[in-house]
Amino acid sequence: MRISVGSDHAGFLLKKELVSVLTGLGHVVFDLGCFSTDSVDYPGIAAGVARAVAAGTADRGVIICGTGIGSCIVANKIPGVRAALCHDLYSARVTREHNDSNVLCLGARVIGPDLAVEILKVWLATAFTGAERHGRRVGQIADIEAEYCKGRPQAPPEPGGGR
Repeated sequence: MRISVGSDHAGFLLKKELVSVLTGLGHVVFDLGCFSTDSVDYPGIAAGVARAVAAGTADRGVIICGTGIGSCIVANKIPGVRAALCHDLYSARVTREHNDSNVLCLGARVIGPDLAVEILKVWLATAFTGAERHGRRVGQIADIEAEYCKGRPQAPPEPGGGR
């Protein structure tokens, strides 16, 4: 599998460990930064990982920042990306089975490296079930995304606006 990986300074050391795990498992890894513990802003790196997945140059993506929250928000702005923030094994499994997530976000200041490795392994090993209800829901997510990618959506009507 081709996996795009990125982190900010808070996730740098964990990213190094996860890249080692990924290459050890035989995956091709594209490391999109950062490359030290010097302070950097996460949005550009997170967007780069997500764009690689959306473009098909990577099959999946992994983003690590302090909490994983900001990077997950950024990644989910990229059409075609279903990023999931996981801090436990159950979420890692279910987000693949039910949501077909293609980007994993992790918080280096929230979980330790051993748990992060286990989450990554579960997330990589779990397939999307594609069951009727889950496939239908992922399709609905794509429909909503497509609606908003057409241009700026119209503002919703004011409550009690008489429509």
